[in-house]
Amino acid sequence: MRSSKILAIIALFALVTTFAHIEPALIAQENMVTIPAGTTLMVRMLDTVDSSQNPQGYRFTTVLETSLALNGTVIVPAGNTVYGKLAVAEQAGRATGSSNLQLVLTDIVVNGIAYPIYTSDYEVKGSSSGKRSARRLLGGAGLGAAIGAIAGNAGMGAAIGATAGAVGSVAQKGQSIKVPSETLISFRLQQPASLPAP
Repeated sequence: MRSSKILAIIALFALVTTFAHIEPALIAQENMVTIPAGTTLMVRMLDTVDSSQNPQGYRFTTVLETSLALNGTVIVPAGNTVYGKLAVAEQAGRATGSSNLQLVLTDIVVNGIAYPIYTSDYEVKGSSSGKRSARRLLGGAGLGAAIGAIAGNAGMGAAIGATAGAVGSVAQKGQSIKVPSETLISFRLQQPASLPAP
């Protein structure tokens, strides 16, 4: 009889312990929101990335230039840290070939915690003739319009573009390509991102 009571107590303790582990997980899930794929993230580079100095896998830091919102609610305010990495780093040869950089964002910091994100790449290619092509690098009024659209104020975009276009630009010097600090770059989420609700 006594052994049956002991077994019952042990079983009850195990059940309580199990629910104690499950409940926080359920609460955590309820406090998360999903940012859909295709959402734009405009970031400002804090670090300089150089094809002649930084290897593939190099991690760099940016800040969110415009707030990340969902259905009119700000999920991540502008100014939060966003980390990225150099996905491709190719340096041009002496005679042929061209330098190539591809950047992606990897994590966005919310309340001091880094949450993984998967974005489109930002690619810059150089050539020995000094010409270069860059995808998704916006400048001038185009950049301002994009910022205004993300911020929900298209009219404000033109004014922003007048100054933003002059801040930071990709440069090629010899066989290397440099994306300097302060450069504004637009990325898009390739997969939905799960982030804490405000």
